[in-house]
Amino acid sequence: QVQLVESGGGLVQPGGSLRLSCAASGSRFSINDMGWYRQAPGKQRELVATMTRGGTTNYAESVKGRFTISRDNAKNWVFLQMGSLKPEDTAVYYCNVKAVRGAIYTYWGQGTQVTVSS
Repeated sequence: QVQLVESGGGLVQPGGSLRLSCAASGSRFSINDMGWYRQAPGKQRELVATMTRGGTTNYAESVKGRFTISRDNAKNWVFLQMGSLKPEDTAVYYCNVKAVRGAIYTYWGQGTQVTVSS
């Protein structure tokens, strides 16, 4: 099993910034892709940003230029720096990890609420 612990959500005004963090633990697994997804009320969960172990990133068009994903491979942490936040960024943000132990397994964090409102 891989455990994911997220932190950093909260309430922020439009135009503000937040940083999300996610720590992955699971000593018998090799962590490959790490990323963030989000789900707004009444909508499907969608990709926000992902990063391979080698550093290749992928962003949703809606967040390009505003959000930055990074990771610490040694500690199995992934971060999402969010800037120029908009009300439409309001959602529950989920950490996502693909881990390998023979096969590839996908794990999700518990989610952290991000609310952008004045």
